[in-house]
Amino acid sequence: MLLSITPKLKKQLKIQATRLNPVILIGNKGLTEAVQKEIAQALTAHELIKIRFHSKDRAFHKQAVLLICEYHDAALIDSIGHVSVIYRPQQESK
Repeated sequence: MLLSITPKLKKQLKIQATRLNPVILIGNKGLTEAVQKEIAQALTAHELIKIRFHSKDRAFHKQAVLLICEYHDAALIDSIGHVSVIYRPQQESK
């Protein structure tokens, strides 16, 4: 399930994302289980992350971002060129 956010929050997150550097790099091997673990750790630590894709295949990039958001219950905030920004709020501890 994809996380749904308000347009106001999305705008605020886009502004915050301008200062961020990519913390995840996805190369030729694509979305491996190791990459998914790294994404999960990054989202847990930072909530808002940038992911850089080294593939020039736009269809792969779009599909991969949707899979990442669905897998991690996150929201796509922005996608420009080979870089995407995703957001998942901190999970409350029980």
